[in-house]
Amino acid sequence: MKTKTFVNKMYTLGMLFVLTLTVTYSYAQELANFRRAVIVSPEIGEKTVTFRISAPKAKLVRLYGSWMKSYDSSTNMLKDSLGTWSVSVPKPAAELYTYNFIVDGLSVNDANNIFLQRDGVRYLSVLLVPGETTANYVEANQRGNLKKVWYDSPTIGTNRQMYVYTPYGYETSTQNYPVLYLLHGGGGDEDAWSTMGRAVQILDNLIEKKQAVPMICVMPNGNPGQQTAKTALMEEKVYDRNDPKFQNLYITSIVKDIIPYVEKNFRAIPNADNRAVSGLSMGGGHTFSVTNEFPGTFNYICPLSIGLRNVTPEMEAKLQGVKNAGYKLYWFACGNEDFLWDLAKSTDALLTKNGLQHTFFVTPGGHTWANWRVYLNTFGKLLFK
Repeated sequence: MKTKTFVNKMYTLGMLFVLTLTVTYSYAQELANFRRAVIVSPEIGEKTVTFRISAPKAKLVRLYGSWMKSYDSSTNMLKDSLGTWSVSVPKPAAELYTYNFIVDGLSVNDANNIFLQRDGVRYLSVLLVPGETTANYVEANQRGNLKKVWYDSPTIGTNRQMYVYTPYGYETSTQNYPVLYLLHGGGGDEDAWSTMGRAVQILDNLIEKKQAVPMICVMPNGNPGQQTAKTALMEEKVYDRNDPKFQNLYITSIVKDIIPYVEKNFRAIPNADNRAVSGLSMGGGHTFSVTNEFPGTFNYICPLSIGLRNVTPEMEAKLQGVKNAGYKLYWFACGNEDFLWDLAKSTDALLTKNGLQHTFFVTPGGHTWANWRVYLNTFGKLLFK
């Protein structure tokens, strides 16, 4: 009887051992299969970039990238026996690009690439090609902080959100800092400059390399009907921009609400010599407007990819007000392929005609973040000096 019991116990232990081995082996096989299934995309080589996507049942997959000549360009991909589609393209010049796959007519992001950026209501896969142009688009060794700040805006009549960048060492020092107010374009929000513009990385790198003065950077939401970005799903209010009482609502809130909040809650130096304002496209229009309507508030003025329309004697008188109030830098930039290029050229002439000493910084390319990142990387070195 004892022998039989012993045999049963040994049999049970043996089965447990076999079961353990089976489970372990199966798990190991799952891991092995998982490893084999890993898809690398994008894969940056010496001369090419390879993109891959698993779509076994797809009939046609194409790649579109912002480096391509036009928005309707695309490259066909090839499918292997496992259903993975791939294509290798010549490595584009150093820059930050976005791309997507078109799977049987449906645009999808690269599921194997964790680097995404939000452009308004769209999320896009990102390809960052290393090189001289993008050297300041990657993380610096000494990094500042980016904060989401809620503030009251009596001018607009609501509580609103903005982003505030503070440079490396801000929290541990007693130093006071100059402030750059950085304004986004149409369709953007308070997140645009930090996400698509790489503003935090650019400022961190410029400051670490001692090419720029340590500064605070304030990035507000330029849509007065929004309390914050659309992703918060908060109710929006519609303002008629053609109604005179709303025409300067946002720029007035910059001067009456945002600047006082920043100078009360951050160690900001509270004078015009230590305030800069810059914006792209719609934000460039805001830059012209806030300096024309409130001359002497900012001594560093940097409108980007925009121009002054419907010039009237009243507008020229306001430009004279800017000139008479004085400033240290008027830096105006546009790409020579921008759809607003002619407007920018006429604005350059208008500033000259009215005696406003300025720099007209011209680059190749159009109305794109590729230019706006370059502009920040350039004028950032000139501020507060």
